[in-house]
Amino acid sequence: MSGRRGRAAGPRHRRGPTRVRSPAVPLAGLWLLLARPRLDLELHHNPGHFWLVLAVVLVGERTLGHHRQGPVPDSAPPSPAVRSEAETVDIAALEALQRDPYPLYARARRTPGLTFVPELDAWLVARHDDVREVLQRPEDFSSTNVLRPDFPPTPDMIAELSRGVSGGSTVLGSDGEQHRRYREPHTRGLSSARVAAVTPFIAERAAALVDGFGPDGEVELMSRYAERLPGEVLGRIIGLDPADVSTAVRTNYRSVEMLFRPLEAEERVGAARDHAALQRLLDGYVRRRRAEPRDDLCSEMVRALVPGTGEPTPQQRGEVVSTLMNLLLAGHMSTTALIGTAVLHLLEDRAQWELLCERPGLIPDAIEEAARYDAPIQGFRRTTTRPVALAGTDLPAGAVVFVAFGSANRDAARHGRPDVFDITRGPQRHMAFGHGAHACPGSQLARAQLRITLETLVRRLPGLRLAPDRPVTMRPTLIHRSPEALHLAPR
Repeated sequence: MSGRRGRAAGPRHRRGPTRVRSPAVPLAGLWLLLARPRLDLELHHNPGHFWLVLAVVLVGERTLGHHRQGPVPDSAPPSPAVRSEAETVDIAALEALQRDPYPLYARARRTPGLTFVPELDAWLVARHDDVREVLQRPEDFSSTNVLRPDFPPTPDMIAELSRGVSGGSTVLGSDGEQHRRYREPHTRGLSSARVAAVTPFIAERAAALVDGFGPDGEVELMSRYAERLPGEVLGRIIGLDPADVSTAVRTNYRSVEMLFRPLEAEERVGAARDHAALQRLLDGYVRRRRAEPRDDLCSEMVRALVPGTGEPTPQQRGEVVSTLMNLLLAGHMSTTALIGTAVLHLLEDRAQWELLCERPGLIPDAIEEAARYDAPIQGFRRTTTRPVALAGTDLPAGAVVFVAFGSANRDAARHGRPDVFDITRGPQRHMAFGHGAHACPGSQLARAQLRITLETLVRRLPGLRLAPDRPVTMRPTLIHRSPEALHLAPR
């Protein structure tokens, strides 16, 4: 049971005054901000324009140079309309941080107050008690910009996105009564009873996928198992045709990449085209479930978000489609990440894996330790709704904080030997699935899939090990932290 060093050094962080620089807004963006009521009306009548309006506002607020907010002295001059080359996003530094954020987290926990991180364009909330406080104060820390893109859409992407079907917000990016309205069907649709009902299917598909491994278990686990099982399970719960599941899974990754990765222009446009196509595909399901409801989560969403019996309006259809897209994205990618990191850390420490094979009763503890040690979702942004003080740092209204679940789970004030992966640690509360109003409603389903995965692997392939000639590289992301590939070999 030994601690391991991270795979890449985190960037240097700095602290600064609490004033946040106002973003530079070109004339088009300024008009959009001033015309906000008219935009709301446009979205109400044309929900398919949601991505179009969002993209233009983002381009207006951040410019093609990726304008960043940051702490500046009160005497600083007004920010320029166009950012200089030195002020654009440092992609290499951002990727290094995303691949291994733990050194930065440790420094931030040791530093009094909050630390501003330029690569995240946000104040880092790193200590357990501070993370918990933010999550318990949604009225002061809003979720409305929880997933702000790092790379705003281009005009060609906007043209493709405008062909999709979207509207409203989602459970992830809403607050108050609106959030409760979106969350209720998630809670019912992902209840303990529904998870229990789908468990035989999970076991069946896990066994079938393992049957497809190479001799003695040789496999690249992420693409051959970790990405496929959660997609098939979610497809079953939502009510998707099995033939549409692979399309949904592939599009999920491309949708994230088009806004959070520095892809070539052609790739980004293609991803936008696929995103809009998936929206249209899901819109077909919404219409059919309205006409002929079934016992699935899609029908549950339609009943909850489209009351009555009449034909759904374009806004209502867009709202359900956005909710289903969010569910596919969050429910699939986070579970994939959890499976990948759990198997990685168990096999990195051979004693832990062998102990689990000898004592499979430790699997529930291994699941919680894997989630604590390397949270699949490292954190989300929140935006202050008014001037607030947090950890001794004064923040103005509109300040962005990054609430680091992954850092809270490594806080020595909460967990003994926090940097050690230890499946005998015993039950401990952690933040891997969030906390408070926005706690993950699908955590039971994710745990069930990892439980069955580990039960299957320790029973059938106890000799598994990491392929010695295939080093592991983590994905450059904080919203589904996992290995890019995980090659396993027989012992």
